[in-house]
Amino acid sequence: MNRNFNDLEKHTISLEDYGIIDTKINYNLSVENLYNICVDSKQGVLTNKNVLAINTGKFTGRSPKDRYIVSDKITKNKVWWGDINRPIESNIFDKLFSKIINHLNGKELYVRDCYACASKNSRLNLRTICEYAWSDIFSYNMFLRPEKNDKFEIEWTVISAPNFHANPKEDGIDNENFSIINFSKKIIIIGGTGYTGEIKKGVFSVLNFILPVLKNILPMHCSANSAENGQTSIFFGLSGTGKTTLSTDSSRKLIGDDEHGWDNDGNIFNFEGGCYAKVLNLSYENEPEIYEAIKEGALLENVIIDNNGEVDFKNKTITQNSRVSYPINFIKNIQQPSIGNNPKNIFFLTADAFGVLPPISKLNPSQSAYHFISGYTSKLAGTEDGVDEPVPSFSACFGAPFMPLHPTVYAKMLIKKMKESEVDVWLVNTGWTGGPYGIGKRMELKYTRAMINAAMSGELDNLNNGNYHIHSVFNLMQPRVCPNVPTSVLSPRQTWNNDVKYYKKAYMLSQAFVKNFEKFSSKADNLILSGAPNIK
Repeated sequence: MNRNFNDLEKHTISLEDYGIIDTKINYNLSVENLYNICVDSKQGVLTNKNVLAINTGKFTGRSPKDRYIVSDKITKNKVWWGDINRPIESNIFDKLFSKIINHLNGKELYVRDCYACASKNSRLNLRTICEYAWSDIFSYNMFLRPEKNDKFEIEWTVISAPNFHANPKEDGIDNENFSIINFSKKIIIIGGTGYTGEIKKGVFSVLNFILPVLKNILPMHCSANSAENGQTSIFFGLSGTGKTTLSTDSSRKLIGDDEHGWDNDGNIFNFEGGCYAKVLNLSYENEPEIYEAIKEGALLENVIIDNNGEVDFKNKTITQNSRVSYPINFIKNIQQPSIGNNPKNIFFLTADAFGVLPPISKLNPSQSAYHFISGYTSKLAGTEDGVDEPVPSFSACFGAPFMPLHPTVYAKMLIKKMKESEVDVWLVNTGWTGGPYGIGKRMELKYTRAMINAAMSGELDNLNNGNYHIHSVFNLMQPRVCPNVPTSVLSPRQTWNNDVKYYKKAYMLSQAFVKNFEKFSSKADNLILSGAPNIK
């Protein structure tokens, strides 16, 4: 399927190659037209700032237990099968695909041709076929948009049908909702859920398989930004740990907020053309760049709007995972194109619900490998279906739900690149201080920003030779002093005011680290294993 983008909205296309017939096809519509369709059809409403707000329905977060990969000759011996990557037979996919196509026949659909990866050598051309107009807006916002006269051959197709529900007894899957990736047919089918994040994470999962296997490129669940002098920093972390917030900094150029590749030439490149930010408790004072990016063309999800059309960002009646998507150029200070140099600093972000990890600490190479493979954080309420309050969690490579290969494949690639680039690696706790969840409080954003800025500027290393002391449980290099941060904040033990309770909880978490790492220990050498914390 070849397309030439001279006049995007005047092209007519057919979906008969997919078996879709008798449909009204809205192809590459402008966001303005899609806004009008959503309002006229009551798929969404406009805020007092003319931003479209929609409700994704039953699912306001991903449903990772309902994600499958077709087991075939391409994937059978390469995918890390288990609870995260659940295998499904080709005949089950074929049956569901046929059903979802029949469901779409005769309906009005929204089709968009777009692509992933800012690097031309890694570009993946996509077609999204959506049942909802606002899902098409999401595709426009989150993926890269072809230029006019751009010749376009479709490689992968994503089909989103929130109103199609599977029959678990007949269809061979657990629930009515599903997301299934077929690498042989290069198709992703999503049914029973309107949560738009399933679309982007499906494509991310595809890239996490093909880039390492076919191109020896490391895919990463991280955000990235660049200083005026070209120094790049990357931020690993799961949803809710601060990737988008901390990488969106008016003093640095944003490369991207969630998904990147690290190629063999030392370049960091964005997979996406937009940002997908959490907006619960969003304020201009704390996150001005994101706040100002919520303008006409953006897509708000699952927010509460008052009678005056104003968004109540503090209201979590629908979900704690309320979000907004917008094109990356809605951020004023962006890197163009979305490509940066070898990183000088890597930050592992974690929202420690136990409140025992230091707010920032410097890692040696062994600890860097250990903590990357561990990927400790807490699942924050709303980011996944069924998670109502924070739960301690280990997610390999800070992105296991999207990683089809064994975590050690990505870890070994990262370790090699970290050594080659002589990068500094930091563990940053954006979670709780002064006690665990329910007792302590969330680390203040202004302090986290100050610590990260001090790390990037070299101030943490330059203050004096004795600025670091070793944490007695986690063996981490913990700074004693940081500009613009109270000294007491730097020591989690001091914020508790109860050494007995603090160390009891710290050793409990250290034991959880060691227990979790047992499944990786057979493939980890002594250098990596030496990065483990102490246990009692």
